[in-house]
Amino acid sequence: MNILFIGSAKFDYLQDILFSGLFKKLGSKNLTTINFHKNYFLPLKSYPKNMGYEGRSLLTFSPFLSNFKKFDAVIVGSAKPDAFESYHQIKHKIPEHCITVFVDGGDRSGIGEDLKRLGREELYPKATDRPFDLIFKREYLKETTYPDNVFPLPFGVNFNTTNHIKRLPPKYDVTFWAVESHPIRTKALQIIQNQYDCQSNGTKLNQNFKDYNRKGDFYLEELYRSRVVLNFRGGGWDTMRYWEAPALGCFMISQKPGIVIPDEFKDGEHLVYVKEDLSNLEELCDYYLNHDQARLEIADRAKEHTAKYHSDIARAHKVLSEIERLKQ
Repeated sequence: MNILFIGSAKFDYLQDILFSGLFKKLGSKNLTTINFHKNYFLPLKSYPKNMGYEGRSLLTFSPFLSNFKKFDAVIVGSAKPDAFESYHQIKHKIPEHCITVFVDGGDRSGIGEDLKRLGREELYPKATDRPFDLIFKREYLKETTYPDNVFPLPFGVNFNTTNHIKRLPPKYDVTFWAVESHPIRTKALQIIQNQYDCQSNGTKLNQNFKDYNRKGDFYLEELYRSRVVLNFRGGGWDTMRYWEAPALGCFMISQKPGIVIPDEFKDGEHLVYVKEDLSNLEELCDYYLNHDQARLEIADRAKEHTAKYHSDIARAHKVLSEIERLKQ
């Protein structure tokens, strides 16, 4: 299969994860880019801004592309304006047999609605004079009806970014390093900030990302050293922490996501879900801090499940399999 990938030059977690998976599956012979994605092609950034980096992916770059007939599909990888502007420049060259795909990794639940948030809402209707054949949505809400050509595609993990992380002994009891981008985060921090070692490890109200000293690989190393990692939604339901923690082999207590996640984690087997009102948050933390074996077994199963179903390769496989299905 031959794919043309049109992405944003800006960071987009879902786009980045998908690109790394596509490159691993297709290689440079069957994956083409027309924009210079410096963070995919060069090892310039630290985690999480390096999730799309793959060695030798510069070989996909073809800025003077003229033959569009060779492609089986064109993927617009992001709901960011520059990705759509690039798509509009070439869409008239895309042959009829070519399947068009939109990957919407934005925070909003409506298709392409992040373009509105970014002040460029006219770009999506302009693209639908040739409707997308397939749409993959990060914020694919439960109990919401989407068209038949729309599929859930949450974040995942490029294990190249986690496998090399130092595995140091546990240092923290309960951690939730996050800005208060949703009221449930504020509520959770109000409950726990004066419990356990939260104050001393920075799990408290009014955190400011600019003041974080846990960044890059050090953030992942510190997350790994947490006995209990907490997760709550932010601007969207899907968060990177929801995938980082199990990928590292951490035990996680999480709010149950309100989005559809194929091959979802199971409560009590891969993680533990807290009640929506957080009334049992302290109870769960207490229990698992005092039951090491149960905590570690859940974390081990979560890591195995994540590697099997939620890697960048798994996300690429989902997209490619739907393209293949339409081609038949």
